[in-house]
Amino acid sequence: MESLIAASIAFVGSHFLLSHPLRAPIVGRIGEGPFLGLYALVAFATLGWMAHAYATVEPQPPLWPVGDVLWAIVSAVMLLAAVLFVGSLRGNPALPDPSGRSRAVPKPRGVFAITRHPMMWSFALWALAHAAVFPIAANLVLTAAILILALVGAALQDSKKRRLQPEFWPRWQSVTSFWPFVAISRGRAQSAAAWPGAVATLGGLALWLAATWAHIPLSGWEAGIWRWLG
Repeated sequence: MESLIAASIAFVGSHFLLSHPLRAPIVGRIGEGPFLGLYALVAFATLGWMAHAYATVEPQPPLWPVGDVLWAIVSAVMLLAAVLFVGSLRGNPALPDPSGRSRAVPKPRGVFAITRHPMMWSFALWALAHAAVFPIAANLVLTAAILILALVGAALQDSKKRRLQPEFWPRWQSVTSFWPFVAISRGRAQSAAAWPGAVATLGGLALWLAATWAHIPLSGWEAGIWRWLG
């Protein structure tokens, strides 16, 4: 467990350090391309350390009982996570714009009416769901690392984007919300606009079905709808 905790801290901490305080000085010294290579190397190395440490943990008892009701809730949450993830891949203002041109602030639609960080929330929901149905200490450490990386990373991204895009990001924040559905509840986004659209919905459904089925050959567990169809 000690190695897993250390690996998790290294994984999350290195992401935050390289994405924020260390990025500018390192890029200034070695350039953007080599920096991205270094970033990927550190990410893969620390992720590999986490995976190895997790695999070597001795069997542990569950910390709470897990029944069909919890599995059903988690399965629905994972479907939402899959839709958020697929929807975040199109029209995401957080993704880099190679043109560098100034942009008008769009009306939030689809998953961006739900939250301005749909990809980060898909990872956070994944972490919460997997912690809920596999409540051993080692898994709670791993999922906590993913949860912190996703949500703290999203908050830090807001701060960074406000600094780098002062004409766009504050206005984008004013019509969206960090927390899911808050912009809709407060009238900043229209509830009708939160329909993810056919691509995100069908793509998320396909991803959810494939990912939950993959639990069977990869881990021996039946997840999602396969838990009941099996």
